[in-house]
Amino acid sequence: MALSSLRNLAGQTAVYGLGSILGRVLNYLLTPLYTSIFNTEVFGTYTEAYAYIAILLVVLTYGLETALFHFAERQFKPLRVFSTALISLIASTSVFWALLFSNKESVAHFMNHPDHPEYVGWLGLIIGLDALTALPMAFLRQQNRPFRFTGITLANIGVNIGLNLYWLWYCRSHYLATEGNPNALVDLTYNHDIGVGYIFIANLAASGIKALLCLPLLRGIPVYFDWALWKSMMRYALPLLIAGLGFIVNERLDVIMLSKLLPMSEEAARQQVGIYGACYKLAILMTIFIQAFRYAAEPFFFRNQHQGNARSMYARVMNYFVAFCCLLFLGVNLYMDLVKHFIQSEAYWVGLSIVPVIMLANMFLGIYINLSMWYKLSGQTYFGALISIVGALVTVGLNYLLIPYFGYVGSAWTTLFAYGSMMIISYVLGQKYYPIPYNVPRLVVYISVALFLVWTFEQLPQTAMLYRMIFATLFLLPFLAMVWRLESSLRRQILQWIWKK
Repeated sequence: MALSSLRNLAGQTAVYGLGSILGRVLNYLLTPLYTSIFNTEVFGTYTEAYAYIAILLVVLTYGLETALFHFAERQFKPLRVFSTALISLIASTSVFWALLFSNKESVAHFMNHPDHPEYVGWLGLIIGLDALTALPMAFLRQQNRPFRFTGITLANIGVNIGLNLYWLWYCRSHYLATEGNPNALVDLTYNHDIGVGYIFIANLAASGIKALLCLPLLRGIPVYFDWALWKSMMRYALPLLIAGLGFIVNERLDVIMLSKLLPMSEEAARQQVGIYGACYKLAILMTIFIQAFRYAAEPFFFRNQHQGNARSMYARVMNYFVAFCCLLFLGVNLYMDLVKHFIQSEAYWVGLSIVPVIMLANMFLGIYINLSMWYKLSGQTYFGALISIVGALVTVGLNYLLIPYFGYVGSAWTTLFAYGSMMIISYVLGQKYYPIPYNVPRLVVYISVALFLVWTFEQLPQTAMLYRMIFATLFLLPFLAMVWRLESSLRRQILQWIWKK
């Protein structure tokens, strides 16, 4: 049963990852387009805007996704839980839109874009639509419908990527090639002065399509609001809101603090934010895997919590998770001479030194997400809030201290310390209140060996690209051999799969 459950988790991670991976990879492939078109200052505007989106999206969903999993698996009927949560979300999003659009100019001034209040409107609509669709998408996960989930995700991605390419590649190129005298189609649909705003408009259109595709999911859902159920859900979810805010503060507040705390002009600060944001994207493979794993793991953990071998199964999942994260860490950093070319302009390469730090930080985040299931499964979500508050305090405090002296390098190390502290605290508390027999020595070995291999590789003298790639592959092999040797159950499953083929 354990092996079949783990295979199911791996399969669903792959399906959820299809949408997540394609979306992230295609967005990742837009980075060369953005960095070739926009200078570091304009790219900083884009990076900062999406930091605000991420933070506000956590506020507007206020833990209802996880609350849906928790209560749908308990005594309440899933449709009643979904309807109650969705009505709550519609009401809160409506209030958000009313407040935002009545104060659009003030918000634009706060974001240092007083001449572009339209940015605030576009971003506000994106945030609201994404919040409203978060619950139907979570319901698909709860109902074990990964293919429908992935289909909607891919449609959203396709619209976003397609419109980015249309406006920023086709229309812009044609406009510049004809010296401002484009063909009728471009003249009708493109305004060169909008510039980076087309990224926001494309995202808005994609969010709108996603919302339309989610509407059929509401067919047959009873319009019912259970006040007692809602209060129970809020008691469970609000600590998760605090936990989510702590998480997103650690992930995104550094961008906002960089723009405010760097001791230089506003233009120069935005340039530094642009470099930081572009190099941060090189850690995309780690964040893709973590997101795909989270989509599959949350319902998986809740669904299997009452099995007799559940906790040992969770420990085995952690072994595989960390091994794969280390493999991604090695893959990006050993092949950095190749990977860095996804950032087209060499003006951004000055920040490449932060990539290993950011990837390790994201690995710690993934471990924390894995560990955090103990307080979600046991219903002690207030611990998640406390842990996230600690992480947020570390983020704010260290960024405040380090940014004026070390700039974005200080922000990268702050992210590592914040996620590391959350990971350690969650492990210690989890072993006390919901002990899971994690193989900590093995996890430490995996991470230590990966770090040692990357550090050793960086000490090698610079040679031709071909030789660097050969050496990188040779450095990767010992880690693969170690995992193959230590993970006997995984090795057996792989060999069985090969022999069946």
